[in-house]
Amino acid sequence: MSTNEVNINDERSVRLKKLQDLQELNINSYPSKTSRTNALVEALNAKEGNKFVCVGRIMMKREIGKLTFIQIEDESARMQVVFKQDNLEKENYKLFVKKADVGDIIEVSGNFFVTKTGEKSILANNWKMLSKSLLPLPDKFHGLQDEETKFRKRYLDLIMNSDSKELFRRKSKFWSAIREFLVNEGFLEVETPVLETTTGGAEASPFVTHHDALDMDVYLRISMGELWQKRLMVGGFEKTFEIGRQFRNEGMSREHLQDYTQMEYYWAYKNYEDNMEMVEKMIKFVAEKTWGTLKFNLKDFGEIDLGQKWERLDYVSAIKEKLDIDVLTSSEDDLKKRLNEMGSKYENNAQKGRLIDLIWKQIRKQYKGPLFLVNHPVEVSALAKRKEDNLELTERFQIIVAGSELGNGYSELNDPIDQKERFQKQLKMREGGDEEAHMYDADFIEALEHAMPPTTGFGISERFFAFFEDKPVRDCVLFPLMKPEQE
Repeated sequence: MSTNEVNINDERSVRLKKLQDLQELNINSYPSKTSRTNALVEALNAKEGNKFVCVGRIMMKREIGKLTFIQIEDESARMQVVFKQDNLEKENYKLFVKKADVGDIIEVSGNFFVTKTGEKSILANNWKMLSKSLLPLPDKFHGLQDEETKFRKRYLDLIMNSDSKELFRRKSKFWSAIREFLVNEGFLEVETPVLETTTGGAEASPFVTHHDALDMDVYLRISMGELWQKRLMVGGFEKTFEIGRQFRNEGMSREHLQDYTQMEYYWAYKNYEDNMEMVEKMIKFVAEKTWGTLKFNLKDFGEIDLGQKWERLDYVSAIKEKLDIDVLTSSEDDLKKRLNEMGSKYENNAQKGRLIDLIWKQIRKQYKGPLFLVNHPVEVSALAKRKEDNLELTERFQIIVAGSELGNGYSELNDPIDQKERFQKQLKMREGGDEEAHMYDADFIEALEHAMPPTTGFGISERFFAFFEDKPVRDCVLFPLMKPEQE
């Protein structure tokens, strides 16, 4: 056991004794009610002599003779409170000095005043324990240095680090702004199944769980209801979107997690050209609402200006220019040979679509953006409509910023015969060992045979938010999944 753990346990014993002392005085240290009248931010803007009852966690406590100074903090602000022995009953003052600790949550009644040093304060005339803290807060000078502890005990990070609170407030603004934009554009928010018998809408390994009542295995969704929202297009809805959690049983990295929030929308009677125009408009709206700017300084890339013209980059031409490879005419053996030369790993059973995607990833980091990557080969776009003037390519786009793919959209494939053929190719990939290939969804094919109108769709995840915060996505999740601590 470390010295730090011993100190914490010693401190806990001392605080437990204080709790017992309060109980013996018939003082409830965990009451259900408070007489709070004002948030601290309101108290800070009060006039001399104004009376109020405020609450907050004690963040600092200092005794000077017959005076005790504390700092309390609620969600709105932090403020000084002055306990003066002459201003409280002697026993009440003594009780506070002896039994209240940093970390306790208290209620304070008093009057606003400004100290000689100019600090806005509350002169306390009464106090009440609302929640006795049995464990100390982290050292205020060092805070939470250990990343694992910060994630595992996020509540301590939020107590000690106001920047963390602000980050998650911005994250809430981010999703609210997306919702606001889409609702203003006439989109209907919908909910689609999280548990599925067949996964769809992405190339990813799913989580599997068991449904006891139906006695069958089911999957946690890997997309935000793509194939379900397309069924809604068949059913007559023309603009739908969903924001929710999705799950992919894959590796972890700076940009990837197993469970995360995603948004997808679908828009009937429009194509990917219309979609790119709206996506650019939406991203600028969301950036202004969330961060108040369109300019960002990102590591390794410098300033990124979302307000500039978004250029277009041709998928096949970019690879040909950078690597002198034509992925459309190259065989699987040709692609594997080039990947071997570049030291890029791939599965032995990887088919052409997977190999092309790995080739693209070799050059992706060379593009600053913002730009739209367009004209993807059919092999890497199982759900996108083919281009009429080149059936080897699709009407698909991705947002590229600072070398990363931050959003994906396309003209949705609504030809049931073409979709069936592509699903069958994906099925062969799965049978060959590619666990990320699309599953065959017969029910979706049947829905398409009832005719889905021309439709375009787009998806974006919380990775976009983390990217413009210039942080790993794990830092931007309140409670990321952690292995249990070892006893």
